[in-house]
Amino acid sequence: MEKLVACVQKRPDAVCRLICFPWAGGGTSQLAQWGRLFNDSIEVFCIRLPGRETRLDEPFAKDMTSVVNEVTSVLLEEFKEKPFAFFGHSLGSYTSLAVALHLKEKYGLEPVHLFMSAAHAPNSPAHLAIKSIVLPDGNSELLALIKILVGNYELPHDEDIWRNMVLPVREDARLFQTFSFEKTGMNIPFSCGITYFCGSDDKMYDAKGWREVTSGDTSFYELPGDHLYLLKPANESFLIKHITKSIVNAIF
Repeated sequence: MEKLVACVQKRPDAVCRLICFPWAGGGTSQLAQWGRLFNDSIEVFCIRLPGRETRLDEPFAKDMTSVVNEVTSVLLEEFKEKPFAFFGHSLGSYTSLAVALHLKEKYGLEPVHLFMSAAHAPNSPAHLAIKSIVLPDGNSELLALIKILVGNYELPHDEDIWRNMVLPVREDARLFQTFSFEKTGMNIPFSCGITYFCGSDDKMYDAKGWREVTSGDTSFYELPGDHLYLLKPANESFLIKHITKSIVNAIF
């Protein structure tokens, strides 16, 4: 499990696990640290995809199905053991949604809450439009495309950092394009609550469609900042408190 999951603060007596799914090109270094910020009732797992950090020598995931299969096979017993919630940011929203859909369809397991961040609703025209974009091979063209795929934030000025970002971002963009979501008629996948977050200075997201993904309550919050608004200390504090409250209300 250590290969797939980063857990910096083990809490075996926690009543719920929060599974975090990072953004395109991202690793576990930021979201895994949330494990130190929650109280003892919540244990944080952050998903580490192949091709980065301690999995640098592994090939990138070829499609969303392979990611879903790995997460499910490795963590199925943990999902069965106690309540769990998902937090996904940007690409991580779709990765977490894909895993949640698989768990519900195959095992009848559902998160107590879904926290989605900076992502178009999966049934929206904007989401479908991005999926149809042809990804360029050149790095300069990819730089322009990142603003469409990832959102508004200041790209690193250091050339080495940017060069190291290019391949994971491109491969994660390919991963995103293999995610499919089909909602027809009265088919509502979930009954849990969904909370959607975004940054005020990020690009506009078509988010209202998240309401159609669940029969439970949905809520929307705009916090100050760009695409990586969640890294600001004040926003991080808000997220920790809100996620804790939502999980406690869902379980108790």
